[in-house]
Amino acid sequence: MHPQIRQDKPGKCPICAMDLIPLLTMQQGGEDYDPNEIQMTESAAKLADIQTLIIEKGTPQKTIYLQGKVQPDERTIAELTARFGGRIEKLFVNFTGQNVRKGEKLATIYSPELVTAQRELLEAVFYKETRPALYRAARGKLRLWDLTETQINSIETKAEPQLYFDILSPITGTVTMRHVSLGDYVKEGKALFKVIDLSRVWVMFDAYESELPWIKKGDPVDFTIQSLPGKRYEAKVTYIDPFINPATRVAKVRVEYKNPKMTIKPEMFANGILNSNIAENTNEILIPKSSILWTGKRAVVYVKVPNRENPSFLYREILLGPEAGRFFVVKEGLNEGEEIATNGVFKIDAAAQLQGLPSMMNPEGGAMPTGHQHGELGNASQMRSPKPASMEMKDQHYMADPKFKKQLTQVYHAYLEMKNAFVASDSKMVRLKARNVIQKTQAIDMALLKGDAHMAWMDYLTILNKTINEISDREKLEDQRNAFAEFNLTFYKAIKAFGLDGEVTYYQYCPMANRDRGAYWLSESKEIRNPYFGEAMPGCGETRETLK
Repeated sequence: MHPQIRQDKPGKCPICAMDLIPLLTMQQGGEDYDPNEIQMTESAAKLADIQTLIIEKGTPQKTIYLQGKVQPDERTIAELTARFGGRIEKLFVNFTGQNVRKGEKLATIYSPELVTAQRELLEAVFYKETRPALYRAARGKLRLWDLTETQINSIETKAEPQLYFDILSPITGTVTMRHVSLGDYVKEGKALFKVIDLSRVWVMFDAYESELPWIKKGDPVDFTIQSLPGKRYEAKVTYIDPFINPATRVAKVRVEYKNPKMTIKPEMFANGILNSNIAENTNEILIPKSSILWTGKRAVVYVKVPNRENPSFLYREILLGPEAGRFFVVKEGLNEGEEIATNGVFKIDAAAQLQGLPSMMNPEGGAMPTGHQHGELGNASQMRSPKPASMEMKDQHYMADPKFKKQLTQVYHAYLEMKNAFVASDSKMVRLKARNVIQKTQAIDMALLKGDAHMAWMDYLTILNKTINEISDREKLEDQRNAFAEFNLTFYKAIKAFGLDGEVTYYQYCPMANRDRGAYWLSESKEIRNPYFGEAMPGCGETRETLK
């Protein structure tokens, strides 16, 4: 599309040599005709592959894929510190990782200070009746040093100080830290041991902020541990972090799992699946993602006007709720029973721009400095069959707004995470990271681009949205990689056209990928790590170009 080309007679576009399309006055449809209607002939709608859907209410459902790590239950961690200074006379825990039971001896300590305090108590016993406050203070001092009432009574009964005191484990668990050795002198407050009960562990998952509306306490989570293949575990969400990490944009979601055999160990990686039922027993208006146009600020759909001889559409801005798989919940702007375009939406929007009607980038309508479209509107002449857009677009370079370049760079960073998931041959992780690419792409503000740069980005965005949604929706790794190959062709052109914010990226190629047709990808490193073959042929490929 090169709508800046306008002529007063039939001919060909001087840029791409495609037939110019006559721009005809809209046919009015009667008294209820809206001047903002975009009207098309039946043949034009077929050529543009316009598809529509009647809106219905349904129950939003979403499957959330989570990644996380196993962590110890913080409520079962015991830190033992020296309540009094002294010397380690005996050590019963000889290595980190040793299992101990509650009340078991960990070490024996000799403390001159404690011996002195005991002598003070024995002296105070003689003044128990006459000076009870002194007696109570002497006992209280020993209690503050963690001696039990039984131990204090024993000292009084024997009438002699106890020289050695045992350090006992307060819980049953595993010694994960040992800070002292035999013969060490310790000061009051020094860390001695750390004991953790691993019979119950936490699995801390990362949830993106867009996924949080779908997660609530009590939701069941099925998860697997990467180092324990073939086993599946079930648990429920017990905690959702009230804060978002400002760097990663995720919040922690915790599940608790009983681990009596201690086969699950802290720091193991876990993959979880949560089937959200937060919208259970509710009906919401749902529309497919393909029907929505985003500008970074607005969400737009085209509503089909009923009772028209030819297909006719109206621009409408809507307010979206949370994402629900391949759908979005609509909060405002659409009613049940209305019909919207679900395919060919960009072509309808381009037609609206040509005629100066309200459109995605010109919501108020009015004349636009564009006037040509490679499509069929009204009684248009026959259009040549174009090549696929990813093959048709030539390398272009534009001076982009720095804010736009920063937003595009954020998409690139999300892309690298998805690419690395392909390298790991992890289809679930690919889907998870692809959704992050979608989120970053939708956040780009297209209003930062003007003129030809804006039109070029719209061309790129059409293919990027199509291919990244295919990656996100498909479950088989081979299908994901086929869509990834197409995505890379356009993403490379977009980066070359607008540039990145201070990043160097390498455009790499493997001749054997994509069923021996060859395929490209972008990498942050010159080292070849092939996303199309993973561990099978990790070094297959070469760097074709360096983009700065």
